[in-house]
Amino acid sequence: MLTDRDVEGWLREDAGHHDVTNHVPGETTGRLVARESGVAAGLDASVAVFDYLGCDANALVETGDSVEADDTVLEVHGPAPDVLRGERVAVNIAGHAAGIATKTAKAVAAARTVGDEVAIAGTRKTTPGLRGIEKRAVAAGGGDTHRLTLSGMVMVKDNHVAEMGLIGAMKHFRELASFATKIEVEVERPEDGRRVAEAGADIVLFDNLSPAEVECGVEMLPDGVLAEASGGIAIDDVADYAGTGVDVISMGSLTHSARSLDFSFRTG
Repeated sequence: MLTDRDVEGWLREDAGHHDVTNHVPGETTGRLVARESGVAAGLDASVAVFDYLGCDANALVETGDSVEADDTVLEVHGPAPDVLRGERVAVNIAGHAAGIATKTAKAVAAARTVGDEVAIAGTRKTTPGLRGIEKRAVAAGGGDTHRLTLSGMVMVKDNHVAEMGLIGAMKHFRELASFATKIEVEVERPEDGRRVAEAGADIVLFDNLSPAEVECGVEMLPDGVLAEASGGIAIDDVADYAGTGVDVISMGSLTHSARSLDFSFRTG
């Protein structure tokens, strides 16, 4: 959840020690304007920036709405120094979040060319301090947030396997986890999916495998076990993986490589 402390930190970082550029007299009105089409996200955080500064700000579109070039998505009114102080932080947050939402929407659209069943999910490859904003942006684009924290689900990864072996690691965490906690196991060979499923995995993640290899692994899974594909999957690859029978395609690039949507802040 976004807090005043978060916003204060953003503003302090941007202002530095001796800012004079925002010493402008009077009051002003500002508008956040899209310069390209995309999916709106992060505007609640942008509003929070201006609210913290005592300005009157309102988002004009809802999270997840499509926007076009020249659409005004937020308006703000207040003392000119405060509006200008919040400008860059608000633009950066909205642009970053909207870029993630837009990229997610493209991935979802690619999956839908194959079918309606496959979920597109983010990962924990998020920016420290911005995970909440980035995960909500994935949701705004029609994606699934996946686990929000380490405690949300046990995921047995390659480093665990290196320490305890594949089945040993899975059994170890099964003993530690609550009955209500799902266990997902990452495998790098199609045939290992069935092994960990039979050992009690709820979800099998086929990591860094080709679509053909993933499809082979999915076909070997027992009924009731979810299948996920991940590892270097790009937008152009989504349709191929969506056709393998997996339930989820997770993509770190949704958050760590999304280009910010271009916004402009205009006053007066």
